[in-house]
Amino acid sequence: MDTFQQLKNNLLEVGLTINEKKTTYLKCAKKDIKIENLNVKSSYIEQVKQYKYLGSIINGTNSIEEEVKERIALGIKAYYANLKFFKSRLITRSSKLKLYRTIIRPIVTCASETWVVKENIIQKLLVFERKILRGIFGPTKENQIWRIKNNEELDKLIKYENIVSYIKAQRLSWYGDVQRMPETRAAKKIFKWKPLTARPKEDPSIDGRTTSYRTSVKWRSKFG
Repeated sequence: MDTFQQLKNNLLEVGLTINEKKTTYLKCAKKDIKIENLNVKSSYIEQVKQYKYLGSIINGTNSIEEEVKERIALGIKAYYANLKFFKSRLITRSSKLKLYRTIIRPIVTCASETWVVKENIIQKLLVFERKILRGIFGPTKENQIWRIKNNEELDKLIKYENIVSYIKAQRLSWYGDVQRMPETRAAKKIFKWKPLTARPKEDPSIDGRTTSYRTSVKWRSKFG
């Protein structure tokens, strides 16, 4: 509260005021916290669990699950908005692929340079992309029977340049941009900042790989 009051006083010195209807605050914590709105003198500030800033969803647990989910939903909307082009027989497959990579994929991967991409996120992104690729390249005729293309066939058609490799390339590009920044830039200072405490261990109930590993170790020790 003291910090908020100091901020309010500093703004008043330059002729600015805080719009209470548009202002909210977020508290970062490892566990769920109780929602407590701020009442500072005549000001009322609402506490939220997450908010959207420049198209990105920011929450107190630093999770990107909701953001990726929304990005994929926006990508699906963009695909169906341009469905007549993807279904048209007058447009070549290479043009449809270029249309996907220049219009739809950037919508899904916006701000992905800052994502921590885990295995479940990778699978969601690949499933989204493969659905669109199957619509672009169509089925395969094998032994007089039509079937959908499998994942390996789709990877070969796009030369293994899928959405995950694109995100990794974007992250490397952003890393190079940060390295070339002057030391006074905020992004460079944050990049070089070192935390004061060690990172806490992940809960095995959250990380499925840890749980499966422990289970397999117990199985081996029991049955040799």
